Amino acid sequence: MLTGMQIAVLGGDARQLEIIRKLTELDAKISLVGFEQLDHAFTGATKEKLSEVDFSIIDAIILPVPGTNLQGEIDTIFSNEKIILTEEIVSQTPEHCTIYSGISNKYLDKVMSSTNRKLVQMFERDDVAIYNSIPTVEGTIMMAIQHTDFTIHGSTIVILGLGRVGMSVARTFHHLGGKVKVGVRKSEHLARVTEMGLEPFHLDNLEKEVENCDICINTIPVHIVKAAVIAKMPAHTLIIDLASKPGGTDFRYAEKRGIKALLAPGLPGIVAPKTAGQILANVLCQLLEEDFDLGKESSS
Repeated sequence: MLTGMQIAVLGGDARQLEIIRKLTELDAKISLVGFEQLDHAFTGATKEKLSEVDFSIIDAIILPVPGTNLQGEIDTIFSNEKIILTEEIVSQTPEHCTIYSGISNKYLDKVMSSTNRKLVQMFERDDVAIYNSIPTVEGTIMMAIQHTDFTIHGSTIVILGLGRVGMSVARTFHHLGGKVKVGVRKSEHLARVTEMGLEPFHLDNLEKEVENCDICINTIPVHIVKAAVIAKMPAHTLIIDLASKPGGTDFRYAEKRGIKALLAPGLPGIVAPKTAGQILANVLCQLLEEDFDLGKESSS
């Protein structure tokens, strides 16, 4: 239980509602910032403006999955209020206050460093990333069906990367009857692709491997689907880029060539916000309970 714990939830989308619901079940006291347009009320949660929150008693701050932008602004779909997380705000919190976010950036890293506060990036955790790969795959299938005039079954699918998302995507498109080729660099990944019954290739040979590609799915967050690669693709190829913004595709050149290229980060929050929110809520609440118990032990 989180009885007595003070938590500030700043902004976010529908995924945050599952987090708030779980926190209230565990009896935490919650300040909701950026939720004034939300009709639903949660017992134990109070809607407040950023200026109204007493950060000196806050034990944890929960940010949306993207965290902040490079100016410190926090997105929210339930408010028109401009929410900016500043060094001044974070420095008001107790020293033990932990900030939770999906990912980080230079701005957020700088604020954490200057205020000496702990930042937990949820999407760096293997459990969250693996659970999240499930709605990501479903969303990728949805996009592939919506934006092509041919079946996945029998199509040549080129998947770039064999990380936590890449592995799930490769396995599922294979089960749907796609002829799946997976581009990787590490020798152990080449071995794993072979063990999965798929066709491996080294990313150095990417230009050649896309010559008969129907769908190219990128999961690597570096500029890899370059103009030279896109130039070798058939005109009907669909590119789905699952890497975090700005993706790994030359979208300008794809448009010039007439090849449809879609940047689709954050698919879980789009196609299955309830499930994606529950995934985050379960792991987050486990972490909060562990931190809260440690804090009570150290103070006793």
